[in-house]
Amino acid sequence: METTKNIVELENISVSFDGEKILDALNLEIKDKEFITLLGPSGCGKTTTLRIIAGFLEQDEGDILFEGEKINGVPAYKRQVNTIFQRYALFPHLNVYENVAFGLRVKKLPEKEVRAKVEEMLALVNLTGFEKRKIDTLSGGQQQRVAIARAIANHPKVLLLDEPLAALDLKLRKDMQKELKRIQTQLGITFIFVTHDQEEALTMSDRVVVMDSGKIQQIGTPQDIYNEPKNAFVADFIGESNIVDGIMKKDFLVEFSGQSFQCLDKGFNQNEAVDVVVRPEDVDIVPFDKGMLTGVVTSVSFLGVHYEIIVDIGGFKWMIQTTDENFVGDKVGLYIEPDAIHIMKKSEYSGLYGDYSSYSEEMDHLSDIVEEE
Repeated sequence: METTKNIVELENISVSFDGEKILDALNLEIKDKEFITLLGPSGCGKTTTLRIIAGFLEQDEGDILFEGEKINGVPAYKRQVNTIFQRYALFPHLNVYENVAFGLRVKKLPEKEVRAKVEEMLALVNLTGFEKRKIDTLSGGQQQRVAIARAIANHPKVLLLDEPLAALDLKLRKDMQKELKRIQTQLGITFIFVTHDQEEALTMSDRVVVMDSGKIQQIGTPQDIYNEPKNAFVADFIGESNIVDGIMKKDFLVEFSGQSFQCLDKGFNQNEAVDVVVRPEDVDIVPFDKGMLTGVVTSVSFLGVHYEIIVDIGGFKWMIQTTDENFVGDKVGLYIEPDAIHIMKKSEYSGLYGDYSSYSEEMDHLSDIVEEE
């Protein structure tokens, strides 16, 4: 990124509803022209953070700065930000052209400027020729594009996007992820995106802010967050993870599941209790007698690209993703390279995640459905 100037800064922002803390002394710096995603489960405070930046909600404590100027109490319409909601909030009685022109007309721009701007925006979102179409004749993806065109027509410095792809089907969502990234790059404005969908966050963002219980758990590039999670919550929330109790014997040597393993981590106390993360795709299945760990296959699911198998190792269920076929009841060995092992400090989340004893595909999908309510 050519610039590192902060466009938005949140300093010690706290918000409570009915005595319950929704945001707890939150600090966040958002850089100019970056695509940053607030990611976390329902109720973690991500949408509240967005609403405070937009000016729809006033914080109880703390300051919000825009380009270095404090904007506490500045009403939403005076902030150089625009918001796209999950329900696109388009005007059903206006056609596509008039929807996009709406904000420009409010600013009383000459009609010639309005026309040029609307045409430019519709071209940007690939809707040239749709000017006269009624909103209710458009598909969900097309409505989404109209909402984007309308939001960026005034060229806000920051665009806030609150789960804008949640209502679209999977293929369309994937297409729109690419579209949004392209539009953001082309316009060179800051996008602050809110989602509970890990893949969405990893696909589009320059940086991801993982939130839980009103606090930021970790901020980093998608690669950082995936490869170097700070705690068990982050490791579990971003992709699948096997998380086991370990003891850091010394630098580069950790013990878990009754065995010692070489690893790449250092700087822990000798014999410190730690959480050990091993991603399912980083485990190799080998013959039983060649395994560093050994166990029994208890479940096999075929997912097209790979098999997802659950292996019981001394009562702890590991998930492994492999292209080799295995069968329930097989005795297998696991081989784990040093760079596949990631050590985390113990946290309030230790012991809550990372064992696949109760795992099933149905449970996974159920949690998705509940999220979208």
